Amino acid sequence: MYQSNLVMKARYNRISTANQNLERQLAKQAKGETIYNDVISGSVLFNKRPKGQELTEDIKSGKITYVSVSSIDRLGRNLIDILQTVQFFTDNGVNLMVDNLGITSLIDGKPNSTFNLIISVMGNVAQMERETLLERQREGIAIAKAKGTYKGRVRGSVEAKEDFLSKYPDVIKSLKKGNSLRDTAKISECSLGTVQKVKQYLKTA
Repeated sequence: MYQSNLVMKARYNRISTANQNLERQLAKQAKGETIYNDVISGSVLFNKRPKGQELTEDIKSGKITYVSVSSIDRLGRNLIDILQTVQFFTDNGVNLMVDNLGITSLIDGKPNSTFNLIISVMGNVAQMERETLLERQREGIAIAKAKGTYKGRVRGSVEAKEDFLSKYPDVIKSLKKGNSLRDTAKISECSLGTVQKVKQYLKTA
């Protein structure tokens, strides 16, 4: 049985690909914090990520009562997912600290209304920025294609196995955990064909 007055701390970090660096997030680790590092797309729901799932279970079992993140977008890119995750923390008595805002979700065990307002705004801004970036990328590709200057991979050309696999670390992790092809496609938000290709490449790696 865990003592109710004992604060059990965790730090959740996330990067999208193995090529990115976790050092900036890890540098803010506080003494006594248990680390949960995910290398996965922010579009994957928090409770569907390997370490996100582990942290969720540890919270349910009472092992964790305090979670810190460097920024709110580490929890997700989708506003609804972010708010649902924050609500899960609150419902389980977990105080969430967001470093770059310098604010916590609970004050004396009660929801911090200022935190909820700021998180809603920040989460919405992060989602809008993501959608704007994707739209600009699509527009840029369309313009480049119209000008005949698009440098995308030539249809029919062969992409190096290592280059292909490096794009789908979340798919690889899911398959290695024993998830089915269809479940992996859903969790990773990839096509079934992509997941099948990753699995085939892993067999010959």
